[in-house]
Formats: sequence, structure tokens, C-alpha cells
Amino acid sequence: MAEHSRAQAWNLLCAWTESDSLRRHMLAVEVAMRAYAPRFDGDVELWGLTGLLHDLDYERYPDLRTGHPRYALKELEARGYPAPLIRAVASHASYLGVTRDTPMEKALFAVDELSGFVLACAYVRPAGLDGMTPKSVKKKMKTPAFAAAVSRDDIRRGAEELGVDFDEHLTLVIAALRERAGELLPREGEPATATAGE
Repeated sequence: MAEHSRAQAWNLLCAWTESDSLRRHMLAVEVAMRAYAPRFDGDVELWGLTGLLHDLDYERYPDLRTGHPRYALKELEARGYPAPLIRAVASHASYLGVTRDTPMEKALFAVDELSGFVLACAYVRPAGLDGMTPKSVKKKMKTPAFAAAVSRDDIRRGAEELGVDFDEHLTLVIAALRERAGELLPREGEPATATAGE
């Protein structure tokens, strides 16, 4: 993975993505992927870069029928990113019909929607991610109007495919995001600007 550094991946992401909220989402997925990698004896750097780059083309090519993630797949392949990373990015888009076979592919799907949902929950809590519990996230999941674009079915199916207990899954993702809350959540009175992280 030395030939594709975290800094290079971040620069690529920034070149393709201007939206602060989308940058924060990709950072959150990276953080969750890095947290999950050791549990499956995965390469933390590879898992992290996969999470960071999974929505690379979403801002430029949001049409799911002709765009995302097809352009990202071509770009990542042209830049020589590893085949497992490229396949994982393809498999997180269920509509492409690429099966999720490896733990990394399953983890990416499992943390993608959930990371976005957990951040949405944090935005409406005075304490943000502090003190957030699986119970509070599950309660919000039962409110259809809250973060309505997030598929609750995908969140639950992701944990099932990964073979992890749903509460354990929520606990791991919440804890991982809490550790990087300063980058993932804007502070009061400050602009919501995503940073390069580690």
C-alpha cells in the first residue's frame, strides 16, 4: 500500500469532492473501516483507503443508473489502486450486481449507510457523539422522517451480511466516530470543514 498513501488518497478525494458533508461522510466511513479491519485480520491501511474513496465520484456523477461509482472505478483502476479496493467500491453499490464476498467488501456496505446515520443523529444531539448509545440510534431508526434518505434495511442487512450482532455493530461504529468527532462534526460557531485527518 506504500505506493498509494493516505495523503494522496485525500488529495484525490478533495479534487473530486467539494461538498463538506460528503467529505465528512467519506472520512467517517474510513474511520469505521479502520476500526473494523483488526477484527477480521484486515490490512488497516487498505480498509481505510477503501472507506475513504468509496464515494469518490458521487458529487460529480450522482446518477446511479449511469454514474456513481462507475467513474470512480475507472479512475481508481487507472491510478493503480489494488483490485480488492476497487472490487469493494463496486460491491457497495448493490445495483451493480457485484457480490460482496470478502470481509472488507461486507464491512464497507455495513458501515456506509450506518456512518451517515450516526452522524445525522449526532447533529441533532446537544452532546453530539458523546453518550450516544445503540438504543438511541435504534430509536431514531424507527422515525421514518428522520434522515429519510438512509435505508434502514441496508443498515440492518449490512450487519447481517458481516455476521455481527447489531448492537455490537452500532457500538463499534459509534465509538470509532466518537474518537474523531472533532473532524467529523463541526464545532458550534465554526464552519463545517472536513480536514485531512491522519
